[in-house]
Amino acid sequence: MAERPELSTAERDVRRGAVGDLGSALRELVDAAVLTEVPMAELADVAGAVRQLAGRLRADGRGLHDIPSVDDPATGERWYSPVYGPGNPVAPPMEASSTPDGRATGRVTLGKPHEGPPGLVHGGVVATLLDHVLARAVRAAGRGGLTATLTVTYRRPVQLGVSLVATAELATTEGRRTTATARLVAADDPATTLAEAEGLFVALRPERAADVFAPTGRDVEAWTSRS
Repeated sequence: MAERPELSTAERDVRRGAVGDLGSALRELVDAAVLTEVPMAELADVAGAVRQLAGRLRADGRGLHDIPSVDDPATGERWYSPVYGPGNPVAPPMEASSTPDGRATGRVTLGKPHEGPPGLVHGGVVATLLDHVLARAVRAAGRGGLTATLTVTYRRPVQLGVSLVATAELATTEGRRTTATARLVAADDPATTLAEAEGLFVALRPERAADVFAPTGRDVEAWTSRS
């Protein structure tokens, strides 16, 4: 497959809009699929239509290790991230932000696709959300790193359909190691902790990063030591 030219900033912004729109439509499809009780014949018809659409998208694709043209590997922005990626239909529709002082916030409302026990958010999804805001806080402070350990404490059941806020902040730094803490609350009850986490992130040495990310053919700076 021929190497694709990098998009200009303007071109990437336009494509991101289209990717996000498709991702939103697919999330609607996923939500409908896990809630539907239509007759079996209708299920079969829809399955056929979806497979036809999948074929259209596969008409021009990238390899398993290729970085999407809408991503920014230097900052760690992943538009197909399974946690918050606007283009990924399995990702919770989380809106995330961060500040240079090492703080991050994620806001999301979770529905049936992320259910564990009836009516409750799956515990693995809760952990994933907390891991993301922890990593985002670390990157915002200029610290690279991959998750080395993640300790999650579940304080209360997390209900579906509730507006949630996940916050994280940098804790300690030592060499290539950085720790951060996070908590999850309901937007209308910020004093009650639903879950909390502590993460340890270890930045890869440049030579190790070059080896780990070699299949991408790109410099992936967000997970590399900045020192």
